[in-house]
Amino acid sequence: MKKAIITGITGQDGAFLAKLLLEKGYSVFGWTRLFSYDKQINLKALGILDRVTITSVDLLNSDAIINEVSKINPDEIYNLAAQSSVGISFAKPVETLYFNFNSVLNLLEAIVKVNPKIRFYQASSSEMYGKITTLPVHEDDPLSPISPYATSKAATHWMIKNYRDVYKLFAVSGILFNHESHLRNENFFVKKVIKQSIEISRGMRSILEVGNIEIKRDFGYSPIYVDAMWRMLQIDDPQDFIICSGKSILLKDIIYHCFDRFSIGYDRLRINSDYYRPDEIPDIYGDNSKAKLLLGWEYDIKFEDVLDILIDYELKTYNN
Repeated sequence: MKKAIITGITGQDGAFLAKLLLEKGYSVFGWTRLFSYDKQINLKALGILDRVTITSVDLLNSDAIINEVSKINPDEIYNLAAQSSVGISFAKPVETLYFNFNSVLNLLEAIVKVNPKIRFYQASSSEMYGKITTLPVHEDDPLSPISPYATSKAATHWMIKNYRDVYKLFAVSGILFNHESHLRNENFFVKKVIKQSIEISRGMRSILEVGNIEIKRDFGYSPIYVDAMWRMLQIDDPQDFIICSGKSILLKDIIYHCFDRFSIGYDRLRINSDYYRPDEIPDIYGDNSKAKLLLGWEYDIKFEDVLDILIDYELKTYNN
């Protein structure tokens, strides 16, 4: 039986990945900084809380990581832990850069010292490419980050390549574009729009207040994206892959789709410039052909259909 460690297991992707690995017969060990009641929600929602072993591990403590990796001796490590908010990274650049880089460095060093045959997956980000001038984005396009978060991800992305080349580790980066599910935290854009649209339709609030919605993003569905993560560690040759839908959608159109589902007038939408980021990417979408060709990964769902899945789920569970 294969063993896998998932850092950040209580997040959206961590929970879906744990479920996938359990279905494939893995023993799953989840690491989190602090495992509280709130952190159990996603694992409980998927019905897998009692099937994973949860340990509190500080990813900035190299000795603790080495100790835990030595005890488990996993076949695979999936690193999904990070300060993952672009907005927060502008407010806390030092914390973002320090944690996102050093946590990955500690994990890689633990693999080198404990067992170099452990396969390692790093959750990278499309934000690394910044204001790229030619679309769609490909794996070998130049990185040009425009936020502290993106800079931290770019630094770890190059470090993964370094450890792969120098130490011959099976270490890869999954360059994921935006992806959503019903497990998303409410401070993420799509979940916020859906939740507050329901509240407007029920007379609980009067408006939806947002920042810049004249930008386009490549959105996908998390349960399908985690399958690509697993596939990346099953091939013979370690490589980095872009995981995306291959299309972008205007944020304003996401709001309009939700408003239309609830028969909400567009006049209930308010733009607040205080929510604007210091710098913004106007449009970005990726090319997923490499993942489809080499991983056998499939993705053909429109984001409007994903939105309907998420809306239907929220309607069934709201206030429950």
